[in-house]
Amino acid sequence: MTDHPLKPETKAQLEQVSVATLATALFKRGLKKQVLQDVRPVAMKGRNMVGPAFTLRYIPAREDRNGIEVFRNPDHKQRVAVETCPEGHVLVMDSRGDASMASAGDILITRLMMRGAAGVVTDGGFRDAMNIAGLEMPAYHQRPSSPTNLTNNEAVEIDGPIGCGNVAIFPGDIMVGDDDSVIVIPAHLADEIAAEATEMTSYEDFALEQVKAGATIIGLYPCTKDENRQKYEDWRQKAGR
Repeated sequence: MTDHPLKPETKAQLEQVSVATLATALFKRGLKKQVLQDVRPVAMKGRNMVGPAFTLRYIPAREDRNGIEVFRNPDHKQRVAVETCPEGHVLVMDSRGDASMASAGDILITRLMMRGAAGVVTDGGFRDAMNIAGLEMPAYHQRPSSPTNLTNNEAVEIDGPIGCGNVAIFPGDIMVGDDDSVIVIPAHLADEIAAEATEMTSYEDFALEQVKAGATIIGLYPCTKDENRQKYEDWRQKAGR
């Protein structure tokens, strides 16, 4: 696990900023590929998913190893991952970007929610996605997929480095998902990224208000004029931010 646990104040900040803003903050630090590709919310929740990553890795299934009877094994890695994902963490599944079979279904995802997980992410698909969409816990996938994961997946490793949505994810990295997409923040950067994104979000709210009032974006977004910086500081003080 990471040596950089998620602080409550950092979590609170990350719950209030968009993945797009976080992507820009990370880009400033040279991290260009932190947004998971072809991964989207099963259903919009109107709030952010935030939590450290707890990972599960799949490999291509081989027919002599993956009959339906393997689910009877209490040590099956998929089942163990659901039963051991720490409270407040996000279960992230490396399904090799393949949604031809499900990464999990509604019974397992419901169990994950009941155990206190912050969310679940896969670059594959979920079966019973219509039921998962109705759960309170945020869930992200590529698309619905009805075939069992045994069709083309074998769960082989828990809490190791994975690739999900073409992004490297290490256990304890901070996962943030909004109603658009999911981003990965290296754990050691979480505090400073959260603080910067909070400041960026405040200015973006101001800029959007100005644009809606008819202002040009030149000199406003990004802010390159002192008069706009002063307007922002006045706006911020008035808004109590």
